[in-house]
Amino acid sequence: MSIDVQIWSDIACPWCFIGKRRFEKALAQFPQREQVTVTWRSFQLDPTLPEHDDRSEVDYLVESKGIPRASVEQMIGQVAENALGEGLHYDFDHLVVANSRRAHRLLQLAKHIDAEDGGTRAADLKELLLAAHFEKALDIGNVEVLAALAEEVGIAPDDAEAAASSDELDHAVEADIRLGAQIGVRGVPFFVVDGKYGISGAQPPEVFLQVLEQARAEQTPSLITVGESGDACGPDGC
Repeated sequence: MSIDVQIWSDIACPWCFIGKRRFEKALAQFPQREQVTVTWRSFQLDPTLPEHDDRSEVDYLVESKGIPRASVEQMIGQVAENALGEGLHYDFDHLVVANSRRAHRLLQLAKHIDAEDGGTRAADLKELLLAAHFEKALDIGNVEVLAALAEEVGIAPDDAEAAASSDELDHAVEADIRLGAQIGVRGVPFFVVDGKYGISGAQPPEVFLQVLEQARAEQTPSLITVGESGDACGPDGC
């Protein structure tokens, strides 16, 4: 038996990295973790962004979302504190604001390759992309940056560069986004377990663990005994 987990996530979402860590903590505590299959799904918080934006993260949020500067600074401070609690060191002061579409196309390529050989490139690349964006202040809209990250998971730089502008892979990104919209994904991270349980946001590990255990319990055959015990034979006789 396997437990299917689909995760809608954006590389430009700070809570998605935190949610990833919390889910991983839950998975580490789940005895049947080897039976859990995880699929990363594309989602974009702001598809209108240029490939590269010279604004700081604070300026971008103030100008694009209409949130007062003091509120934005307080918000990212709280996010950074939550990230630190998961061992993540966010660098909002140097973060490069960029469109995540190219990175999502690259993730789709990684998923296609994994489907052929059973690898884990998509999961490994997702980790590298999130770390690059939030901890290392790298430009995830830059093709050379993406190619270098892809090479770390075994994807040839030429293939990565081609993926960044691939129409076919862009259709795969869009298909993920449409599927998410159909099931009600309005924000990320969003986790769907066995096509039945939806978990919205970077929940505590115990929430993820509870859902995994519930999904496993539902897959385990359960015998319902009807009526009182009748005459029968056992190892010790009849």
